[in-house]
Amino acid sequence: MPHLTMTDMHKAYGATKALTSGRIELFPGELHVIMGANGSGKSTLCKILAGSVKPDGGTITLDGRPVDIPDPKAARELGVSIFYQELSLSKNRTVAENILARDLPTRAGLVDRKAVMAQAAQVFAPFRDVASDGFSMAARVGDLRPDQRQLVEIAKTFAGNADIFIFDEPTSALDRAQTEAFFKELDRRKAAGAVIVFISHRMEEVFEIGDRVTVIRDGETVSSAPLAETTRDRIVAEMVGGDSGASVFADPPEAPAPGKVRLELRGVSSRRLRDVSLSLHAGEVLGLGGLHGQGQSDLLRALFGLEQTTGEVMLDGAPIALPSPRRAIRGGFGYISGDRQTDGAISGRSIFENVVPIHLFKSRQHILRRGTLTAEVDRVLQILATRHGGTGLPISSLSGGNQQKVIISRWLMDETQVLLLDDPTKGIDLKTKLELFALIRSLADKGLAILLYTSEDAELLANSDRILVFNNGRIVRELAGDDRTRLMLTSAAFEAA
Repeated sequence: MPHLTMTDMHKAYGATKALTSGRIELFPGELHVIMGANGSGKSTLCKILAGSVKPDGGTITLDGRPVDIPDPKAARELGVSIFYQELSLSKNRTVAENILARDLPTRAGLVDRKAVMAQAAQVFAPFRDVASDGFSMAARVGDLRPDQRQLVEIAKTFAGNADIFIFDEPTSALDRAQTEAFFKELDRRKAAGAVIVFISHRMEEVFEIGDRVTVIRDGETVSSAPLAETTRDRIVAEMVGGDSGASVFADPPEAPAPGKVRLELRGVSSRRLRDVSLSLHAGEVLGLGGLHGQGQSDLLRALFGLEQTTGEVMLDGAPIALPSPRRAIRGGFGYISGDRQTDGAISGRSIFENVVPIHLFKSRQHILRRGTLTAEVDRVLQILATRHGGTGLPISSLSGGNQQKVIISRWLMDETQVLLLDDPTKGIDLKTKLELFALIRSLADKGLAILLYTSEDAELLANSDRILVFNNGRIVRELAGDDRTRLMLTSAAFEAA
């Protein structure tokens, strides 16, 4: 008998139907994967279960009896705990305070600081050995790296007495060691009878840890089956309505004939980078590989003027200084981060306002004339097949993948010489990845020089003409031609480490 069922769940936001017929059965001791394109309704279904979204209709039963979940408090009382794709941490609070935020221990009516530290450390114990440098229960969350913050959010989800855990893209910022520690804890919780609901776009981890998969498309549950009885291609076809998505997982492309050197680095160093030298050609997609957090993102941020560096940066043979993003943008650099809430989306603003700022800056326009830009905004949004109900709606009304499309679109309104991609597909579904990587390749074919970092090795191999493997802020290996294989990439990363 299922522990919990959701039947005929539906939810609309005005004319946008987020769910039309969502259903799922959850069994004790099972890891149940939910897959679907961005905007398909999978996150909405989970938010209904967590009490943060009120459905327009449908039935939820717990151990055979109907229940109502009007708010997050009611969900927690029923034993539901959720990890949201967009982290819910307080940056000015300590790690320990964030982990126990829902139930801080008190003594004599005051927060018991000693108990907070001890209890939080106990919850975080499964991840202690993979948290890395600069981490402690007393550390301020705002001072942590993205992967460390993600571990804190995971620990926060595990805190308390829940028996249904929902994880929405929980591994997007984690390296392999951190992911393995997380999976080990999931196995332990499953063995104790917990229900795990897991949203992911990473096929490898889905088949590694999942027991059952439910696929949602266009707001409707279209299939549910044991993972042992299905295949990757079948799941993708069900997600996107027949599109296999094979190009995301394809063999490495044949490297194009190199164009002129567009970007050259000589001995670039920073707080995290050590003597980085490279050449990037026009029309080339140069991948940045290696274990997570080895300097790949630091290099991209440095080239966008977000970190101070020493050494030489040459653009089309001429030295260029990058003391700030403003100088980088004027120099022809574009930057897209997978951390869209911190580095991308302008919260509280409309879709239109999120597309146009780079164009306004480059064209030195001080007054926004919406009428003259409407057609161009519509054009760039259509290039990425962005799903939205109107450019006047807030960007927060979109799914995570469609928010990322809006952020990418802002760099398509004007000419860019070098595009810096910092894990741009984090939290994006397979169909959108297909569209994004097809766009990246078409931009390279037009002469754009592209630096690509992605935390998914399959994406890096399938879409890079060359790969530079990083370790501890330094380039330790170049993979080109037939050396661009998963074995060579993994060997280079772990041998260097």
